[in-house]
Amino acid sequence: MPVRDGHIRVLPIHVANKIAAGEVVERPSSVVKEFVENAIDAGARNIRITIVQGGRKLVSVADDGCGMTRDDAVLSLERQATSKILDVEDIERIDTLGFRGEAIPSIASVSRFSILTRRRDSDEGTLVEVNAGVLAGVRAAGCPQGTIVEARDLFCNVPARRKFLRSFQTEESHVKNVFTVHALAHPSIGFSLVVDGRDVLKLAPSASLDERVAELFGAEYFEALLPIEAEASGVKVRGYIEKPNRAYPLRRDQYVFVNSRPATAPIVQFALRESYPKQAGDARPAVILFVSCPAEDVDVNVHPTKREVRFRNASAVKTAISLAVEKALCLRAPAALPSVLPPPADPQIPAAPAPSPAASVPGNAPAPSAAVPSAAAFSVPAAFDPPPDPAGVPVQPPFRRTESLEPVQAEFVPDSSGAPSRPWKWFRFLAASASGYFLLDTDSGIVTLDPRAAVERISYERLLASRREGEDAASQRLLMPDTVVLSPAEAMRVREVLDELNSLGFSVEDFGGDSFKVDAVPLVAADIPSRDILAAVAAGLAESGAKRSVERLREETVAKSIAKSCSGLNVPGDPVSAAKLVEELVSCRMPYVTPKGRLVMMFTSNSELDRKFAKR
Repeated sequence: MPVRDGHIRVLPIHVANKIAAGEVVERPSSVVKEFVENAIDAGARNIRITIVQGGRKLVSVADDGCGMTRDDAVLSLERQATSKILDVEDIERIDTLGFRGEAIPSIASVSRFSILTRRRDSDEGTLVEVNAGVLAGVRAAGCPQGTIVEARDLFCNVPARRKFLRSFQTEESHVKNVFTVHALAHPSIGFSLVVDGRDVLKLAPSASLDERVAELFGAEYFEALLPIEAEASGVKVRGYIEKPNRAYPLRRDQYVFVNSRPATAPIVQFALRESYPKQAGDARPAVILFVSCPAEDVDVNVHPTKREVRFRNASAVKTAISLAVEKALCLRAPAALPSVLPPPADPQIPAAPAPSPAASVPGNAPAPSAAVPSAAAFSVPAAFDPPPDPAGVPVQPPFRRTESLEPVQAEFVPDSSGAPSRPWKWFRFLAASASGYFLLDTDSGIVTLDPRAAVERISYERLLASRREGEDAASQRLLMPDTVVLSPAEAMRVREVLDELNSLGFSVEDFGGDSFKVDAVPLVAADIPSRDILAAVAAGLAESGAKRSVERLREETVAKSIAKSCSGLNVPGDPVSAAKLVEELVSCRMPYVTPKGRLVMMFTSNSELDRKFAKR
């Protein structure tokens, strides 16, 4: 044990290098990352990665970049030796992946290291060999233009670090992730990966980003993504995000690139979390996101391995990401419904008439339609008559609570959502199952829809739509005021949000004690007992916890709770009414999930069906 007498000493260079290696070299994938980034910075068009035993035995990266001279190859072993910055001002506008000049000497200090390199204008190359930080030799050697960097027996002189490495398979998976990240960031570069002598992946250069994504993850994965693109205050965002209504969720990987550098920042994660609809279990969507902005507006010198960056204008980054996601997911409702399109011609199935303009969901009784013979019977909610308005004016609430189910024959109704922002070009209602789900045929696959969840989403958006437009929410006056008595805890919560309740279409007064007088309710909830709604609001506020202190979130919590109460209301399952429900649903800002993240519809693509049934 060394004697620590309190005196300051300069560490020997080999100790300093090992300490630096602890920051830069966590595992074999860290070595791959540094080697690949140097190859990209060198202008390589093709990069070949080779590992043995998960990278413990060998990590090798070969490129066809600019190469190095003999002097440069030797100098690269010195700490803070780099070709990528010249002055302190350059740190303010980093546009290369590496720049510190620490990676190569750090890796060379904990492995049996070599560089074989040649510039295009040189007749011979140079081989530099280092044995655990000690220069073992420099000599001329024949080689193609470019550089081959190898690290063998990683942590050979640091056994304490070596024993913390995981299994070969685990380390190999980390290397594959580094490969994937850089291959996504640079589709114009060809990448190949060799594992234990086997060619695992080989990607040709000059591929578009679309092709590179499909090559890496498969066509089915790519079909499940939506392109995103937006710009705000000089920040550009592009890439892909997962569709929210997938029947089979994708891998939840999120790939984020800042000026083509694999990196992330808290503001990026925050923007994605805020702009994407809440998913069941707080699952995050699959994302491939490219953020571009002037180099001087990004600080990449935050983390030793450059994993995290900081933005000078973080609000612009958040705005650009939010805009891109909202545009991709159609979070802004279209101005008008599209015209009706016919379904594909089928000689066995006569086309049913398009829905009457008078038929609407909610409220209007469905227009009669020609029945199509079918051998199957399906359970669907019964039709209803709207309650009268006390002023004598007929009022049509959107949905009515019903427990009765009557069997009817399936009918086929053509309808349309042909606008480019809609989930499909056309759809037709096929059937309502005995368990209450609607089945839709679309141009690109089959949709299974939960009508109760659809009612919840539509009700929520109706409640908030008028608030966004500065109008009063539609209300239903009660024939006689209701007196609602709640528990003390429920009453306390409801009392805190009386303003929000009244802005959403209620007329509620504190009646003293734990009682409230209700004179009107939102039109979307006209058929729900007032007591049930207020109790649901109190329960929703209890779940939201501290968020109640924020007015906008509190209003949204109230709206979500009311909408949840509306999920007990049903729409008739005849084809016309079902088609109108779907039309109204896809006109919502976010038709795929309920306000609390539960799926509204589940999409299964035609290609997915073909694969499941082994058609191809």
